[in-house]
Amino acid sequence: MTGDVAVLGAGMHPWGKWGRSFVEYGTAAARAALADAGIDWRQVRSVVGADTMRCGYPGYVAGATFAQALGWQGARVTSVYAACASGAQAINTARSQILAGMADVVLVVGADSAPKGFFAPAGGDRPDDPDWLRFRVLGATNPAYFGLYARRRMALYGDTPEDFALVKVKNAAAGALNRNARYRKTVSAEDVAASAVVADPLRLLDICATSDGAAALVLTSMDFARRHGAADPVRIRAVSTVTPTYPKAVLDLPDIATDSAATVEPFPHSFRASIALAAYEEAGIGPDDLSLAEVYDLSTALELEWYEDIGLCRAGEGAKLVREGATALGGRIPVNVSGGLASFGEAVPAQAIAQVCELTWQLRGAAGERQVTGARAGITANQGLFGHGSAVVAVR
Repeated sequence: MTGDVAVLGAGMHPWGKWGRSFVEYGTAAARAALADAGIDWRQVRSVVGADTMRCGYPGYVAGATFAQALGWQGARVTSVYAACASGAQAINTARSQILAGMADVVLVVGADSAPKGFFAPAGGDRPDDPDWLRFRVLGATNPAYFGLYARRRMALYGDTPEDFALVKVKNAAAGALNRNARYRKTVSAEDVAASAVVADPLRLLDICATSDGAAALVLTSMDFARRHGAADPVRIRAVSTVTPTYPKAVLDLPDIATDSAATVEPFPHSFRASIALAAYEEAGIGPDDLSLAEVYDLSTALELEWYEDIGLCRAGEGAKLVREGATALGGRIPVNVSGGLASFGEAVPAQAIAQVCELTWQLRGAAGERQVTGARAGITANQGLFGHGSAVVAVR
């Protein structure tokens, strides 16, 4: 157990396609988080920015970019890039600084102004870049990868396109209640089935969009929180950022081959399952202690995979949970009550932070119509490229 840090503030800029600078979005989210915490910007002693991948410096030095936008005041800055786990890595950096006594108050910010369509690697020939290779050698865009995972579930477990559609229906119903979501319209299974095929068997409404958006958190030491008058704040109890364990027996892009398991037995847990397991072990809780979860629904089929990876059910039983309504609002273990990426879309540096914002509001009992009754503990989970992934456990 490494110790808790307090979440005093959470703020977001709504997701959408706004056509403006990511700095504008991130600054708005930061100010919202500071106001939520009742913290003056000058009290912040460290800023950790989750990097936006752009061709100029501002995206690569997000910590300094946001510190400058808010007004130079001497705080230390850190910039973090870890693909889709960038936001959680930024949270973990802030937590480490607090627990090490380097700062009492840390602002974490992630924001993006995303391209249209799917994410593609930067231009130029880079044969040593596995992300570039999977596009050039395989033509494997992200939606194609999502489709392959969906086909794998159909072959192994008997999942159907109708099961996948139920995930979208569930998440759209939650997103319709979230003022920060990009898509705030309920959909039916028939709507999903009528949408265009993108990567068989997945249709347009099975796959998340790319979006603009931002999220921010104000994290503090527990001592500072008490001095600030927060006697029982939401607390981050664990952050997992583990890497895969050799040999990897299941393909994960951008790698285009698995490790050989001819002489070494595969690790008993998949990469994604090991991410959650490390978080549970650090937090001293298990799946049965959860009130809710926010997982990385890049596609509807991948959300079902996460149910199993975070221990809500056994392998192959994810579809059964969604059919029973167990993961819907009011169900046994609600998942993606924010609306998930199905309702928000991808704003890569912001999304892991946004997941923790949702846990914060839920654990405070401040989520309005999408409130999970009596929420006391939650987990977030996501996976990015290059062995990046994350899980955050928050408690109240």
